[in-house]
Amino acid sequence: MAADHDADQVRIEFDDDEVGVPDPFRRLWTPHRMAYIGGQDKPASARAGQDCPFCRAPSHRDEESLIVHRGEFCYVVMNLYPYSPGHLLVCPYRHVAGYVDATAEETREMAELSQSAIRVLTATSHPQGFNLGMNQGAPGGAGVAAHLHQHVVPRWIGDTNFLPIIGGTRAVPQLLGDGRTLLAEAWETHA
Repeated sequence: MAADHDADQVRIEFDDDEVGVPDPFRRLWTPHRMAYIGGQDKPASARAGQDCPFCRAPSHRDEESLIVHRGEFCYVVMNLYPYSPGHLLVCPYRHVAGYVDATAEETREMAELSQSAIRVLTATSHPQGFNLGMNQGAPGGAGVAAHLHQHVVPRWIGDTNFLPIIGGTRAVPQLLGDGRTLLAEAWETHA
């Protein structure tokens, strides 16, 4: 229970009844992030199949899985936990963990689709730069270490602000479904 004090005094939270009540820290409550922190959508094992979100996604409708484009060996999908609006992942259909284990065809198409993703994002969102990369293995930062995927992250000057540093939260001003529709429609024109 919070104690009532003068307006210039600090409000202290003692129990769950006070969660979300404004206080001098101006907290940004993001309980939806607990799904990610708790491991939702992460495979329980390294096996392929319905346990792997990147194996599962292509078996559903593009809109449902947030797939932007399908290639022969790889596909492009919106990141469920984006670093910024338009954060895309380029994934091989085949369940393979290591970049060195990808076939020549998968490697070639991942590179081509990454280039196309940059062109499409540039045409639709006008970012000022990009981060491209692969996190290999859990110690390397891979959220889904068992299935290879390349990140294509659009960046703007000033897009990194105090929220990730102080609040452990990133503000993403675009719904994933809206971003998927925009990018999927622009793919044929700009890829």
